[in-house]
Amino acid sequence: MSRILPVAVLLLTVSNPASSLELSDYRIVDLTHPYNAETIYWPTSPSKFELTELAYGETPGGWFYSSYSLCTPEHGGTHFDAPIHFSASGAPVHDVPLQDVIAPAVTIDVSAQAAVDPDYLLSLEDVLGFEARHGEIEDGTIVLLRTGWSGRWPDTAAYMGDDTPGDASGLSFPGYGVAAARLLVEQRGVAVLGIDTASIDHGPSKDFAVHVLAAESNVGALENLAGLDQLPPTGFTVFALPIKIEGGSGAPMRAVALVPRESR
Repeated sequence: MSRILPVAVLLLTVSNPASSLELSDYRIVDLTHPYNAETIYWPTSPSKFELTELAYGETPGGWFYSSYSLCTPEHGGTHFDAPIHFSASGAPVHDVPLQDVIAPAVTIDVSAQAAVDPDYLLSLEDVLGFEARHGEIEDGTIVLLRTGWSGRWPDTAAYMGDDTPGDASGLSFPGYGVAAARLLVEQRGVAVLGIDTASIDHGPSKDFAVHVLAAESNVGALENLAGLDQLPPTGFTVFALPIKIEGGSGAPMRAVALVPRESR
């Protein structure tokens, strides 16, 4: 499947209403945790999500009006890591091509392995086994790694493996192994690596080798995803749109998947 297909479909919809995308043919799967007081951030984050009420209620003019200000670090909740997060030459959020975050996707399920080993690393053999069953992962694909960890949200201790404020030394959760990531990034040419944990590197990582490897190839990451259990292995499209923060190293995002109704 061409990586430009989703964008091409949207353009066709605008230019030719008779050929519009029929959304009733798809399940729309929300892959995003809501932002609120329980949103999980990296333990060393200096702040968390804040929503401050500016106005709420009837106005002197007789209509209802509500307004808020919000504050959040880039990296927390369901968010996008831009390549510049781990590479000085990597693209910031506002320069990430749309075809990287609106693209065909696959789901690799290692939830059974992670249930036995909470620090499980996606292996090269896992990826090759997936390809033996479903075909080689194509250039420009968004790869989603399902570990089952989203079911632990928003329990920080269960999700992160430790909830000590300011201390990231005791974290425990699954992630991508370096060999698997190298195959996906350098040989398959994937657009983005995604996962339903707090990091594409597993919890015990001290060098963030997968982040570095991906960023050096200008590949971003989707972290703290939800709903991956509702996705098939192949045949669907992900829309993962981060807030367009100029110069940002990451951003909160709303991620959804369009899944053909016959797929499950």
